[in-house]
Amino acid sequence: MSSNLEGKRAIVTGGSRGIGRAIALALASEGAEVLITYIGNDEAAAKTVADLKNASSSKASSLKGDVGNSEFAKEAAAWLKENFDGVDILVNNAGITNDGIFMRMKDESFDSVVQTNLNGAFYMMREIVPLMVKQRDGRIINISSVAGVKGNPGQANYSASKAGLIGLSLSASKELGVRNIRVNVVAPGFIKTDMTAKLSEKQLEQSEAAITLKRAGEAEDVAELVAFLASDKAAYITGQVIAVDGGLAI
Repeated sequence: MSSNLEGKRAIVTGGSRGIGRAIALALASEGAEVLITYIGNDEAAAKTVADLKNASSSKASSLKGDVGNSEFAKEAAAWLKENFDGVDILVNNAGITNDGIFMRMKDESFDSVVQTNLNGAFYMMREIVPLMVKQRDGRIINISSVAGVKGNPGQANYSASKAGLIGLSLSASKELGVRNIRVNVVAPGFIKTDMTAKLSEKQLEQSEAAITLKRAGEAEDVAELVAFLASDKAAYITGQVIAVDGGLAI
């Protein structure tokens, strides 16, 4: 039996570590050719590409650059056209945080987070969607956050960027449906990553206490949903915001 994504071509931004890495591996394990983008850690990117190749016989590669720079989106689209002869799946996962009380937040702290998390996704969609329009098929999955759904103290910039990503996705889904391009949003909650590993035991307990399932999620929990949404099994799902948060946003 063939895999769900056999012959599909995917790009995952921020795909070298954490949730992005798990997503890339999930897509590759289903047979997709995967390009990951990353901004800084060459070693992590190289390891992820090697693991992607081990997970699948399909192609895997990486492209270094800043999604918050519109020129990089053009470079990524050109790379996909030249090396993959197009693209079927775009996962906008790249994101940053710069937390602080909003009354004391500097312009740079707000602008940099929005630039990467929201503008970066817009740039990638704007440049890559034409490749999907040409083939009249595509799947876009944007990784938002529970913070974009319900807000989070100390994260006005991050919450605003992730809420904006939801609005962008819903508008795009209405524009692109006629082209057979599906756009959906995944909103993770408290997921175990390198970032959460730095929390103290007390902080971890406090965070998990607010979750209905009383535990943090795994990056693979998010990745499995993304792989489903990217597959033909989700062919009639678009314009949806799906939480993977253990009930945190209830």
